[in-house]
Amino acid sequence: MPVVHPIERLRYVARSSGAPQDLLMVESARALATFHNDPVALVTACRRVVSRQITSGGLWWVCSRLLTAAEPLDEVHRIVEAVEDDTTPRALTLALDPDATVAVLGWPSSVADALVRRGSGETLVIDAANEGSSLVRYLNGHGVDAVDVPLGGLGAAVAAADVVVLEACATRTDAVMSVAGSLAAAAVAKVAGVPVWAAVGVGRALPDRVFDALVSRWDVSDEPWEAEEEIVPIDLVETIIGPDGPIPASALASLINCPIAPELFKADIT
Repeated sequence: MPVVHPIERLRYVARSSGAPQDLLMVESARALATFHNDPVALVTACRRVVSRQITSGGLWWVCSRLLTAAEPLDEVHRIVEAVEDDTTPRALTLALDPDATVAVLGWPSSVADALVRRGSGETLVIDAANEGSSLVRYLNGHGVDAVDVPLGGLGAAVAAADVVVLEACATRTDAVMSVAGSLAAAAVAKVAGVPVWAAVGVGRALPDRVFDALVSRWDVSDEPWEAEEEIVPIDLVETIIGPDGPIPASALASLINCPIAPELFKADIT
């Protein structure tokens, strides 16, 4: 089998928008390891990674840690271990009632993992980002009772659910960024009295300065309703599911362990 050079791997990671975020985090960290002895090149490479995946809070976390580490190569090993040992899906499985009807949007990879682990109950999969049908087939293939809900049925599905579970791609202390449709789902849930949970995996919780830098470079095109992600105010979220289990949404800041690397705030120019 041919060996893939780290530079080529980095280019692949930068283009792989559809890959699960934890995979992007691990592959990016390993690819960036090749620059551990060249600080200038490491800065350029990190800027390139986040520029290609602006809304991936996990990649901002990876790059922030590498740019502030005394020994980047050692930090790569710690990053990979933290991501691969992320217990957020397991914590979500344990928190969910086995018989609860769960509403999700698109294909949230960590939440999907938790639903497969749970095995029981019904899942209403709202077809956000045109990924719902694929998730339904995946869940059904693993013995999970899943229903394909068109985006127009979002309100009805949320009202019929026992809990809505969002998956955060990034957060700040007062907001969660998730797939488009999440804001509407959370708002309907608030009115219907359905609790909203947000799964926040390792590296997704960002300091406000880092999250604001992400948002300042977030390309939502000319029309905000065409964006692939949107921001949900924390007031619409009841519970955060992190690696150590459920916490109140007001305690979201307790999950932040991302340093601030101002070098990332400047956009990649290549």
